[in-house]
Amino acid sequence: MGHVDKRSISLSPELAAAVDGAVEAGEFNSASEVVRDALRQWKERRDLLGYTVEELRLLWEEGVASGHAKPGGAVMERLRVKYAALAGKIPDRG
Repeated sequence: MGHVDKRSISLSPELAAAVDGAVEAGEFNSASEVVRDALRQWKERRDLLGYTVEELRLLWEEGVASGHAKPGGAVMERLRVKYAALAGKIPDRG
């Protein structure tokens, strides 16, 4: 694995039991493997998705509060016309 940076962490009894259970069940060879796997998944989720659960809740609430959705086709056509005019082009309607 190369260089290893050792850390000491504290877990709630529930999390400690879950870690121990995963090792006892043979899912992992050690508690360190469980924690490394969990941290890799956390990092991947954070890096790829970029949103926390709380941020997603706030976005959802913002969307609900914004009112009913508008028909997508009509909105997109207005945007095509607007930006084509800004670019000095005739919009492509195909």
